[in-house]
Amino acid sequence: MRGCDRLSASPAVPGRKERCPVLVESAFKLRYNPALDGLRGIAIVLVLLSHAHAPMFDGAFFGVDLFFVLSGFLITSLLLMEYQQHGKLDYWRFYRRRFFRLMPALALFLLAYCVFAPFIWPDLTDIYSDALVSILYLADYGIAFFDSPDTLLHMWSLSVEEHFYLIWPPLLVLLLRKATPGRVWAPLAALWLLSTLWRIFWVVQGQQFYEIFFRFDTRASGLLAGALLAALMMERPQWIERLQSLRAYTMWFVLAVPLIMELEWDNQHAMVWGVTVVECAALVVLLAVQKPTGLVYEMLTAPMLIKLGQLSYGIYLWHYPVVRYLRADYSWPVTVVAGLLISTALSALSFYTVERWAMRHRDLGAGKKPMRQHKPRQEPALREATRGS
Repeated sequence: MRGCDRLSASPAVPGRKERCPVLVESAFKLRYNPALDGLRGIAIVLVLLSHAHAPMFDGAFFGVDLFFVLSGFLITSLLLMEYQQHGKLDYWRFYRRRFFRLMPALALFLLAYCVFAPFIWPDLTDIYSDALVSILYLADYGIAFFDSPDTLLHMWSLSVEEHFYLIWPPLLVLLLRKATPGRVWAPLAALWLLSTLWRIFWVVQGQQFYEIFFRFDTRASGLLAGALLAALMMERPQWIERLQSLRAYTMWFVLAVPLIMELEWDNQHAMVWGVTVVECAALVVLLAVQKPTGLVYEMLTAPMLIKLGQLSYGIYLWHYPVVRYLRADYSWPVTVVAGLLISTALSALSFYTVERWAMRHRDLGAGKKPMRQHKPRQEPALREATRGS
């Protein structure tokens, strides 16, 4: 049964387009929010600090979890709005847009890597196989169980997100068809809890840290946390309204994040409670910046952070080989500054050539004309939600 085939509790109004009763009428619209780009900017700096082995920032690898929460929130918001409007999801359109947003930049990066890596690291023997694992989005399980890829270690998080993109739309539709109207957030909260407990289960079982850290099934909680917030913002139960009105107080939760910055990356506590703390902090920040007011919003909309966030996907792609090369011969401050500058320059080159071209073509389907399901005023939201993470 399709989502809109259910019987609505309210009588039909002549001339009014019927909507899906499982999703409550909502004033929430996903428009471009510069603070989200600012949050991406902070996340990419944290990741770079971690890979540069900066002292006092061992736990900066948690920046990846900020990306996960943000991606889950944006993607699920778009899917929920589409389902509310049409009673179904256009899977082909969703997967096509993700492909054109992510694959061109990734292919360019891997091509450059395959050309230059043999000269930079002549002793490496797995350059091409690592690139193959990366472009197939298998790096998460490849690293967890086979130690591959190596110089493309950072590809694991892109694989985690890609696995989420593949399974989430049909799974979300299934949840929407079974959920109680107005309480779609409840099964999403259950999924987040189960995902967290699944990760902790493997820690308690004594599995190796890297086998837990890199896998999609043990790192999906951040994406599900973002999905939960998307449903809450769509349905807005009374308790989330009260929580948002207390954001000045809930922001104190974010202060817990510096306490975990000294956690070494292979510390089991990072997997037990560190990830959950960062996910909750990210949710608090996202909730706080839904209104364009307040100190946090002002901080996250600093122009430099916004620009870094807009280029964060490309920076993430290019930064790890660059930082790995620099950290072998230079101090961590030089590695961080030079690595950020070089990665940003390469990302900008990729963005303003390959990525922009791909984004202009991602809505072209099998027909000759672009799809016109969305009005022009919604395009900023679509651009925001499909930027890389």
